[in-house]
Amino acid sequence: MQEQINQFLEFLEVEKGYSTNTLAAYQNDLGQFLVFLQQLSEKERPKDWKNVTRDHIIRYILEMKEREYASSTVARKVAAVKSFFKFLEETGHLNSSPAKELETPRAEKHLPATISAEDVDRLLAAPSESTPAGMRDRAMLELLYATGLRVSELVALNVEDVNIAEGTVRCMGKGRKERVLPIYDRAREALTQYLDKGRPRLLGEGNHEKALFLNRRGTRLTRQGLWLIIKRYVQEVNIKENVTPHTLRHSFATHMLRGGADLRAVQQMLGHANISTTQIYTQVTNERMREVYDETHPRA
Repeated sequence: MQEQINQFLEFLEVEKGYSTNTLAAYQNDLGQFLVFLQQLSEKERPKDWKNVTRDHIIRYILEMKEREYASSTVARKVAAVKSFFKFLEETGHLNSSPAKELETPRAEKHLPATISAEDVDRLLAAPSESTPAGMRDRAMLELLYATGLRVSELVALNVEDVNIAEGTVRCMGKGRKERVLPIYDRAREALTQYLDKGRPRLLGEGNHEKALFLNRRGTRLTRQGLWLIIKRYVQEVNIKENVTPHTLRHSFATHMLRGGADLRAVQQMLGHANISTTQIYTQVTNERMREVYDETHPRA
């Protein structure tokens, strides 16, 4: 049964172009489902995927709920199982998917966490530009807020992906979909200073690393490294809200929409496949609209 999972993962990598992180999530989710099936009694345990029934999947969902998995986690794991069985059906391994008529549990939608434009200004001004690391940090923070890049997209950037003259950055998003994003002048200036003065000192002599953002060893900065850097600056400027690297992405989208940006344009900049994913940011702007109304209308 593991063999079919491996075939599915290969299909997602080669045909769908899914990222390493997404593949790892599918592998984990389907592996957990397989372990669940293998731990059933000998009478109930399916010998292969053809013997898996709708009841098996429902029992799996109930077990996850009993173990108090978050609704979003349950929804993701069930979606992975459904995709897997669809693959088995389309490739002739099954006549019909046992999950075909099964509804994916609804995940609770949480509004994305954002910070104010004033807090963004304080955070972006925090790095000292007197050191190579400070120049790097300023350029990273400016670029995150200028583009709404995902953290994984930011750390994956190479020097060649930045076009200072045109004021653009090229990134590879989910499903290996490329998009070219504009950057404002302050971000361009921060990147120019980092590339001219900061990065060469972090790189060192004889190092041919292509990564745009480097750590102190002259190698590509990791997501964990970026998170620690942002956490330090958040503490320095005393921002009370819980700020993660993704907070700047959420703030970018919310502030753009609040400023009158077109929803479709924000969708393209964020690299969302579906407009419904972007629409959650309109709920944030609507909540703020209500706050402003209640605070300012004389009869509110």
